[in-house]
Amino acid sequence: MAECENCYDVGQPSNEDTEPPKLSDLLDSGWKIFEDVEKTNEPLGSNCIQVRVKRGISMLEEASRMVAQLNLFSCNEEIEELATADLRYLLLPALLGALTMKQTSRDKRLETVRTSRVYFMDFLRRCKDYNIFQFQLPKSTNGNTSPEKASENEFSTVGSVPCSSDLVAMAAQRQAKIERYRQKKELEARLSGVQTAVNSGQADDEVLRDYYLLNVRRWITVCLEEIESIDQEEEILKQMGGLKQGAAKKPAQPNRPPIKPFILTKDAVQAKVFGAGYPSLATMSVDEWYDQHRRNGVLPDQGLPRKVSVEEDTDTNEREEEEKEKRVENDDEESLLKARNWDDWKETHPRGYGNRHNMG
Repeated sequence: MAECENCYDVGQPSNEDTEPPKLSDLLDSGWKIFEDVEKTNEPLGSNCIQVRVKRGISMLEEASRMVAQLNLFSCNEEIEELATADLRYLLLPALLGALTMKQTSRDKRLETVRTSRVYFMDFLRRCKDYNIFQFQLPKSTNGNTSPEKASENEFSTVGSVPCSSDLVAMAAQRQAKIERYRQKKELEARLSGVQTAVNSGQADDEVLRDYYLLNVRRWITVCLEEIESIDQEEEILKQMGGLKQGAAKKPAQPNRPPIKPFILTKDAVQAKVFGAGYPSLATMSVDEWYDQHRRNGVLPDQGLPRKVSVEEDTDTNEREEEEKEKRVENDDEESLLKARNWDDWKETHPRGYGNRHNMG
């Protein structure tokens, strides 16, 4: 596979050059690689970009080792005591963390974000020691916090993730983000004006010092944002890892026996061959069921008064008719009067007369 034209080694000595690279060259080369990767339009996961990222990390790590050997920084110094040429080496941990975040290996993502956080925290602690910028130091994620940093880490960080129920912390975090964004834009505007003079090579020591300090302050805001994102991503990665481990430890489901099919029969021949077609058969007849419930006294009509038989109803009706006939034969005045009135009413009121009120 042909390499892209941007895949070249920056800051590496040639075979004829036996001298080790200078500290300034390592920083400048690593810084340039980061800016090129940040501005490139190529996919971040491409082999070409990842090769450059690893090369830049290697250069910055070598520069960090050289800075440690030279003892350029001390927690007992003030920022005014640092030489202007040494100010830019404060950016080494920040650049290392930013380039480490550019690595795209999924299998090592959790290790990558944790390593980047260590670099960012080292940069912020050093800036805090020199009192370069006013900010709150984020909490450490491990238990190896030094005693002198423990009191500082008790405070909530600007980039930490508060509890969702703590509305006060959420409001404070939002306000801190707005303020940090404003400071970042202001520093970038000042940097653009100073960088023109620095690139021209005509900047004096005061302009160079201001340029490096502005870069350091800008990277403080960047690192605070990166740590906030890392903390959120780390929680997600931990949960994903726990889900994967839980799925691996989950026992396999036991094999269930297959369901035995049954056939709904259509006639007696199929019933003889395939069976009844349903899982259970009747255990008693209707008469047996009735007798059993009658013995137990749970039938609906048990315990209720016995109804009048049809024969008794017929005898009662016959007796009433006989009494009416006897009253008519005996010339009962009341009965005769009712009968005459009824006959007169029927003569003057034809059948259906009373239903005409509700007609159309």
